[in-house]
Amino acid sequence: MKVTRRSMAGLAAVALAACGDRPKPVAEKPNPAAEKPVPQAQPVEYFHVEASTAATLGGRVSFHGVPPKPRLISMDSDAGCPQTPYEEHVVTGKGGGLANAFVYIQSGLEGKHFEPAKEAVRLDQHGCMFVPRIIGIRAGQVLEVKNSDRVSHNIHPLPRNNYEWNQQQSPESPDLEHKFPRPEIMIRVKCNVHSWMRAYVGVVDHPYFAVTGPDGHFELKKLPPGDYIVAAWHEDLGELKQPVHVAPSGSSAVNFSYP
Repeated sequence: MKVTRRSMAGLAAVALAACGDRPKPVAEKPNPAAEKPVPQAQPVEYFHVEASTAATLGGRVSFHGVPPKPRLISMDSDAGCPQTPYEEHVVTGKGGGLANAFVYIQSGLEGKHFEPAKEAVRLDQHGCMFVPRIIGIRAGQVLEVKNSDRVSHNIHPLPRNNYEWNQQQSPESPDLEHKFPRPEIMIRVKCNVHSWMRAYVGVVDHPYFAVTGPDGHFELKKLPPGDYIVAAWHEDLGELKQPVHVAPSGSSAVNFSYP
């Protein structure tokens, strides 16, 4: 087909008209939110107790009455565990002192932030039992779980305010390390392999807690003066609490008695 000069000129005019009909690009509108500076996290100011006003709070947790007899545990299901040991929940010493009670400041420290704990807290598995049975730990502090037995265990904490985890630990395996980021009283720990194994972990966001020994005594040192609610927790006997005023540079006492 022969293309004339006139037809070529017509085609060029059509092409130019088509190019002229294309929409012009729309400029993007600025986003005011993107222009705002990102706020920086403020550093946490840790509370430090003044040595000149630091006080000590001590006391005793006691049990009055006839404690229940130790319970006989059958470990026949695992030949690697000691056979027929006794489990004693209510452990009393001279004068009715109650062991394994978790004592802590329940209220009165609100608004104070304390430096994180650097050392780890250890929970051992020895003789197919958790040792110790009751432990206290800071929120965010490292919990080391050790297996000193020649059998495998399966550690399974059951928190309500923290993340649940469930982990197997073979003999001579490395220690497990976990953290509980939030306070919680108390976290029950079990072993999925050995149903009789049990421990309890008290998680607090301050350093003022203790577990009573055989005589039932406890002591909280370097406590800032103020008014507090102190609580004592026992796995079978429940929780008791008392208000207490702690004077500057003094020594205060609070006692708990389970009937």
